[in-house]
Amino acid sequence: MKLIREDLLSDIALRIESVRNHMRDMHVDAVLVASNANIFYTTGRFFRGYVYILLQGSPVWFVVRPQAFEVQDNVVGIRKPELIPEELKRLGIPLPSIIGYECDDLTWSDIARLQAIFPDSSHVNGSGVLRAARMVKTPWEIGQMRFDGIHQAEVYRRVSRCYKEDMTDVEFQIEIERILRLEGCLGYIRTSGNLMEINMGSVIAGDNADAPGPYEFTMGGSGVDPSLPVGANGTTMHRGETVMVDVCGAFNGYQTDMTRVWRIGEIPELAYRAHECSRNILRECERMGVPGAKVADLYDKAVTIARNEGLSQYFMGHNQQAPFIGHGVGIQLNELPVVTSRSRDIFKENMTIALEPKFVIPHVGAVGIENTYVVTSSGLDCITEFPEEIQEL
Repeated sequence: MKLIREDLLSDIALRIESVRNHMRDMHVDAVLVASNANIFYTTGRFFRGYVYILLQGSPVWFVVRPQAFEVQDNVVGIRKPELIPEELKRLGIPLPSIIGYECDDLTWSDIARLQAIFPDSSHVNGSGVLRAARMVKTPWEIGQMRFDGIHQAEVYRRVSRCYKEDMTDVEFQIEIERILRLEGCLGYIRTSGNLMEINMGSVIAGDNADAPGPYEFTMGGSGVDPSLPVGANGTTMHRGETVMVDVCGAFNGYQTDMTRVWRIGEIPELAYRAHECSRNILRECERMGVPGAKVADLYDKAVTIARNEGLSQYFMGHNQQAPFIGHGVGIQLNELPVVTSRSRDIFKENMTIALEPKFVIPHVGAVGIENTYVVTSSGLDCITEFPEEIQEL
């Protein structure tokens, strides 16, 4: 089995060097990667096992499954992680003085087991090293996300064809998901943290937009079952309501995030006004989001615009309001930075973020848009191009 395509090799090297730069900042001389997302980030594919990264030299892949990899100097088959120190010694690689583990991404028992195999090393939380590295995307990663944005937009062009009168929101979402899969979507959304769960996205109609949920999403929705209380809830969609579509853009291991709004029949002027306010917020954020700008300033600007328009009570929810207007996106849907007033992050070139200033109008539904952007020297470059106006079903 070929480990990695040739066109990825140089890009993987850039990612590893980014990880090492953040290791130096934390004074860590090794990190042991074990989570799905970070194995994919550091190798360009997924396997069950570990990636051992030192400040110097090639990373070592310790592969548990599958055992069909092409033999290379930096690939070692193991049955269990306890064999890692022995294999490092065999390869002539010194054991670490200070080693970082993904304490925010693995279970307590996983961390305890990994720490036990390096009893003479100092142990630190290395999750921040990987998260910081992944905030700034490489050229190849941005190319993957631009590809996603093109295909996600192609799906949205066919959304209106999925609608039939007296459909439920679940039936509508199922038809959209069918188009997603036929377009090439992988059919899952990889999220960060054990408190975030979602299916292939959210289709939220009418008052369901006002249903508060337990997850850190801008829009809730009650879902169809208490085991996954988010998104479409099975109610029939009616005239006078909006339908917000925020579905999966994962076509290649990376993701884009895009939301658009449709209406059934006529809706109140307030809904149109709030929707235009969302667009105005994005135009301001696009201008402000340059390298060196404070992430928190975008949130503060959005709050100010909504307040000046007299829309604060509807902004980022009505019954329950979200304390942010956007987030990093890439391998996982919810990466750093989080666009909130508490953020201390500074924009860097080639960060990728999704901005989603949204409003909930009681008895009408959700309005507002979401786009995914690349941070450039001239501002935020949208990679989810699709008409932003409220469209009719």
